[in-house]
Amino acid sequence: MKSRKIFNRIAVLRIERKMSRQELAEKIGVNFQTIGYLEREEYNPSLDLAFRISEVFKLPIPFIFSTKPLKALSDELLNKKTNN
Repeated sequence: MKSRKIFNRIAVLRIERKMSRQELAEKIGVNFQTIGYLEREEYNPSLDLAFRISEVFKLPIPFIFSTKPLKALSDELLNKKTNN
């Protein structure tokens, strides 16, 4: 079975928090190159790795990862404001 592409917001969240790839890698217990592969969507995270990333950013997994392209965070915020 062919695996699906997993889209993510890792780079945006990492940069927003002024965190280097190396720092994130150390927090989740992987090589810093793995962070690059994840950010470029060349590698799908395991469920365990997705949970570890979610815990570091203190955000739910569906906010970070999706099987569909993710909207820009600014678009998500605008949609939330107009729907309230």
